[in-house]
Amino acid sequence: MKYIIWKYMKPYFPRMGVGFLIKFIGTIMDLCIPYILAYIIDTVILSGDRRLIFGWGTLMIVCSLFAVSFNIIANRMASRVSGDATENIRHDLFAKTMQLSNAQTDFYTKPSLISRMTSDTYNLHQMLGRIQRLGVRAPILLIGGICVTFTLDYAMACVLLAVLPMLAFITVYVSRRSIPMFSGLQEANDRFVRMVREDIAGIRVIKALSKTAYETEKFQAVNREVVERERKNGMVMAVINPSMNILLNLGLVGVILVGAYRVNGGTSEVGKILAFTTYFTIILNAMMSISKMFTILSKAIASGNRICHVLEAEDDMSVMEVYREGPEEYEICFDHVTFSYLKKGEANIKDLSFRIKKGETLGIIGEIGSGKSTIINLMMRMYDVDEGRVLIAGKDVRSYEASELKRKFGVVFQNDTIFEDTIAENVTLGREIGSAQLQEALLYARASEFVSDREDKESEALNIKGANLSGGQKQRVLIARALAARPEILILDDSSSALDYRTDAELRKGIREHFQDTTLVIVAQRVSSIRNADHILVLEDGEPIGYGTHEELMESCEVYSEISRSQMGA
Repeated sequence: MKYIIWKYMKPYFPRMGVGFLIKFIGTIMDLCIPYILAYIIDTVILSGDRRLIFGWGTLMIVCSLFAVSFNIIANRMASRVSGDATENIRHDLFAKTMQLSNAQTDFYTKPSLISRMTSDTYNLHQMLGRIQRLGVRAPILLIGGICVTFTLDYAMACVLLAVLPMLAFITVYVSRRSIPMFSGLQEANDRFVRMVREDIAGIRVIKALSKTAYETEKFQAVNREVVERERKNGMVMAVINPSMNILLNLGLVGVILVGAYRVNGGTSEVGKILAFTTYFTIILNAMMSISKMFTILSKAIASGNRICHVLEAEDDMSVMEVYREGPEEYEICFDHVTFSYLKKGEANIKDLSFRIKKGETLGIIGEIGSGKSTIINLMMRMYDVDEGRVLIAGKDVRSYEASELKRKFGVVFQNDTIFEDTIAENVTLGREIGSAQLQEALLYARASEFVSDREDKESEALNIKGANLSGGQKQRVLIARALAARPEILILDDSSSALDYRTDAELRKGIREHFQDTTLVIVAQRVSSIRNADHILVLEDGEPIGYGTHEELMESCEVYSEISRSQMGA
């Protein structure tokens, strides 16, 4: 939390100082009004001088106008500062989230990152605005009100002062208990967001399998947990306001009783009792504001800690000085690579080695969960290997700058994303790709066949996740995106599953003809997609069980030959 205050609020300290000064003056004006009223009742009215009455009455009006005007100005400045600071926090949090490694993203989970970006930053925004608006006003009203009451009548002020330690104890005790409870509530919200996100994404599957009731029950369990945590938090925080009301009202009764005895004894005056009741109301409102501020502060501290945890996360994919290089004639080299997502769990890739020269094609095939996509992740350094090394163009991937390494690749992932934008923007993704390159990429990806049939062609806006495209059309747009920058290494991770055999064959033929210097890696379930590859890697449970050409594997690898015969016949 200190990190956020000093980094994001420090640039606004001068502006906040001006706002605090304005708020201070407006608050002092508020405190002056009851004092002037008591003076008018006890002294000015008794003098019978109308000019003094009108003069002091005018002063009360001026104080009121100053109080209202200054508080409005200060509140507007506070809103501006809190909005700007939250904008910067949200920007840096988003940028940091984009820079997190896959391992860190897996650790935080995507729903949790979304929650930190939305609800946690909202809690911070509320706290920053409330602190500026009430962080000055409420303490001044509280302390100033107590000080003024001592100048009016010390005996009645002592009654008021006796109540305050009990109020302070309740506020501090409840706040200390609430912070960890709010942290638990945010974690429950993360689980809530994750489930909602998964169910909405898979709503067609849920309906198709008639599992609506089943998912509703699961949702109800998660929803009940969130509600229960909110209820417990509310019950804890609800102690503050009634306790304050009881104690302050008891104090007010005590003040009136003491005041009545003192008026009867001739040691006090009616105007002072009236002023005391007004100050008591002011002090009550100030204490209520402080209690609300503690509630918001408790939420903000829990949210701020969650945000700081991401912002302060160390880069676990930093560039390393790896001097041992490999032969430059190999574009891709895996050297006894072992990797596990859980680090201490069972290895997902075990002692894998292979070499691919520039311009060659590698086909990877295997059952689901055999480690095909894991090889792609290691190749692009989405994760770091546990043992061995991965070389690209003779250099260890850990020795590349992230941007330099990623520029070498054009990739279509297994579950890739179509953004809610035009076809052209989905292909270029903000890269410096000219119109000719765009048209070329669409042509070679066999996407121009359906793009040219549309009125606005590549300028047509697509729906979220490309809902207005068929599965095959989406895959061709994604392949065009990968081809557009003419990468050194092209990776197609099960990217032709929705294509018919003819389009798939034409696509691979076009890539071989027009991207001869590009090293091609094809992850596929169909043997027809990789049978002409220079090298084919067969995986089973993360281990290589076959490596060679199609003809070699048909004779030497029983698993591959069975897959081939089942798909293509004898």
